[in-house]
Amino acid sequence: MPLTQLSFIILVVLAISVGQILFKMAAGSFDFSAAGFISSMLNIKLIIALAVYFFATLMWLFVLKSTPLRVAYPFFALVFFIVPIFAHFLLGESINWNTFAGAALIAIGVWVSVYQ
Repeated sequence: MPLTQLSFIILVVLAISVGQILFKMAAGSFDFSAAGFISSMLNIKLIIALAVYFFATLMWLFVLKSTPLRVAYPFFALVFFIVPIFAHFLLGESINWNTFAGAALIAIGVWVSVYQ
């Protein structure tokens, strides 16, 4: 796989991970009541998260134009490791050994699924 394709895939994975952190931050102040729903939709963190997802989707389309889905898609599993790491450092959430053990299994699975 060319370095350009791999770089874009990693950028998409990082963008999706950042978007998840922003969604979590926006969820903390989101009001699902009828009165607060509209103002919650204008939350800057939510707007930025949606914008990040939009640009990640555009980058993903660029990746898929030249990369088989069976090769590109397994990299999305890395989100299951990156998001907890980001959540730990940015949101103060706890992280345990099983996160790292799971990440190792995911990394092995990604490698096995894209190895040619």
